[in-house]
Amino acid sequence: MSARDRILGKLRAAQQSVPEVPAHDEARYMARPDDVSPDGLRARFAQEVRKLNCTPVECAQESDALAYVLETIGADQRILAWDFAHIPLPGLQTALEKAGITVAPPRDDKVRVGITGVSAALAATGGLVLTSGAGRPRSVSLLPAVHIAVIRAAQILPDFDAWIETQRAEGLQAFRRAANNFVITGSSRTADIAMETIMGVHGPGDVRVLILL
Repeated sequence: MSARDRILGKLRAAQQSVPEVPAHDEARYMARPDDVSPDGLRARFAQEVRKLNCTPVECAQESDALAYVLETIGADQRILAWDFAHIPLPGLQTALEKAGITVAPPRDDKVRVGITGVSAALAATGGLVLTSGAGRPRSVSLLPAVHIAVIRAAQILPDFDAWIETQRAEGLQAFRRAANNFVITGSSRTADIAMETIMGVHGPGDVRVLILL
């Protein structure tokens, strides 16, 4: 028997000694919220966002939401933003124009604030699902130091599995059309070998989620 045959024989014997593991018929949800009512999902989402050192802001009136956006922008005259059709805040474009604020080119890395919409928000983790593509540059949620994500309360889903279910129900059409599908969970952070966490190195260090009720 050659050395090759001996080695292959040992590998086959090792494989035979591994017990079979029965398949699970149902997925195991690790973090699905107990309360999946609209109010329960919104409360859980806001709680998880705060745990991530981000800022959830609930606004019942669109005028209050616009005022918050302008307050966050402050004296800046340029921002990054998705096309306004993809940001669920009516009047945003007009409010910015009246304030003399313009939208810079997507690759402008000198801009402090970026504004996007979302595809969904995940109550279990505080995550934001974004899809980039035409009118939704990925750089808007990456380059600025401050990221304002505007969402409708109805966009809050229990968890990532629930979002996948909605995509499958639609035949994955939106998923396939997107240039990228990605989840943002908290602000940018990294840590070195000494376990010292540094915020905002690879993306926004300040994430604010504007929830329109």
